[in-house]
Amino acid sequence: MATITAAARWSSPTRLQLLNSRRLRFSASAAPPTSTAGFGWADALRVAVDSGHGDESDLSGYFRKVKTCNRGMDKKGQFVEFSVEDQVVGYIHKRFIEHIRDFHDVFTIVLGNNGSNSVEHVSLHSSLRTPEDRTHAIGSVVKMLGEMIPGIRNELYPVTSSYGMPVYFSLERAAAPYFGIKAYGVHMNGYVNKEGQKFLWIGKRSDVKQTYPGMLDHLVAGGLPYGISCKENIIKECEEEAGIPRSISTNATSVGAVSYIDIEGFRYKRDVLFCYDLELPSDFVPNNEDGEVDSFRLVPIPHAASIIRRTEFFKPNCNLVIIDFLFRHGYINPDSRGYLELMQTLRSGDCS
Repeated sequence: MATITAAARWSSPTRLQLLNSRRLRFSASAAPPTSTAGFGWADALRVAVDSGHGDESDLSGYFRKVKTCNRGMDKKGQFVEFSVEDQVVGYIHKRFIEHIRDFHDVFTIVLGNNGSNSVEHVSLHSSLRTPEDRTHAIGSVVKMLGEMIPGIRNELYPVTSSYGMPVYFSLERAAAPYFGIKAYGVHMNGYVNKEGQKFLWIGKRSDVKQTYPGMLDHLVAGGLPYGISCKENIIKECEEEAGIPRSISTNATSVGAVSYIDIEGFRYKRDVLFCYDLELPSDFVPNNEDGEVDSFRLVPIPHAASIIRRTEFFKPNCNLVIIDFLFRHGYINPDSRGYLELMQTLRSGDCS
């Protein structure tokens, strides 16, 4: 009942005026790119077959991609812990706290004891005792914040202290980075063996996607929403994104995970991506069912590696999953300088 009352109070004109005034005083965090990528398949394939740009043992291009996914590590001090039931579930930017400060029935903001009125940490109000109450309360806050949190998808992510632990509440996917919630996803490399050579199926995202439109992507990938296992999610995404029937997608193999932390503006993005491999029949042709992918191409794996090393064409986190694939399938070998360091950086985030 408390959460419903709080949401009703916050719908008043006075509260809305206060929230709008804060939007003017505080800049919103940068969101993922929404402008269409300025390249086509012809550009990507031209880079792929061009062998005149250094040798394959040069890992510097891969290191740059890992660094892109792990921006802002020096800005961790601008965030404070966000906890539920004394467990840290996220991190909130000190300035973003100004946007949620007056939701008294939803958040408890604890100040330090040094007399400076600095925020020590944020927790959910003790009256919110069930996952359902918490989900409703913080969901109402996210709606009230409006355009401050762009890209609302009406897709809920489970909020836990670490994978497999109890779910304290569920949060809108687009809002997860603004509360520093750890998010999990599944990414699958679909590949084909032809005459002793391996090829990778690559998708090009639709130009109308909310995030990273027009960029290159995996054959199948998606966030891990509440109430579904990784394997079932892969099977579901296989059907929706590539038209892969269950009779084939059940053969997808779990091969590990990569992780990263990307801090920019108010966003503290902590992602863990569960990686899958699926060897597809040589005559299989993917077909997107949900409108999120514009087209697919079957590309020799060394050519895909060249695109990663030399361009910014791939959606950033896809680079990490494909680099991991290159390690496991022998396309990056121990004779390359920086081999072990690069392998370790693929798990630069909180992989828990």
